[in-house]
Amino acid sequence: MPMLAFLLAFATALFATDMSAKADTLSGSWAGGGSVHYSETRERARCRATFSRVSGTLYRMNASCATPSGRVDQSATVNRVGNNEYAGNFHNSQYNVSGSIHIRLHGNTQYVKLSGAGAGGGTFKLRRR
Repeated sequence: MPMLAFLLAFATALFATDMSAKADTLSGSWAGGGSVHYSETRERARCRATFSRVSGTLYRMNASCATPSGRVDQSATVNRVGNNEYAGNFHNSQYNVSGSIHIRLHGNTQYVKLSGAGAGGGTFKLRRR
């Protein structure tokens, strides 16, 4: 179960997105799905994430993801690292799991990849709500 929570946290973190025209378009609500993997297990996941601009190109994310195994909440901080790209770290306090998150934006869609400090990760596609 801790590994599942870790993967769900990854998925949520990956939901961060931005529009190519504005640096602050990551702000707001996003939702979508993807998959998480841990050990020998892979599960589909549905997530909702909210992004708030902290300053400049730094954003804070709060997200919730659900899989057939359960629901997990997590947070992340991401910073713009390139044209329509963000990177940072996520944390799930329920299971004390942390890792890295990378987000690539394309209009109102974001593509998220999560990598845990141990085994596991996830990929997601989110759209602005």
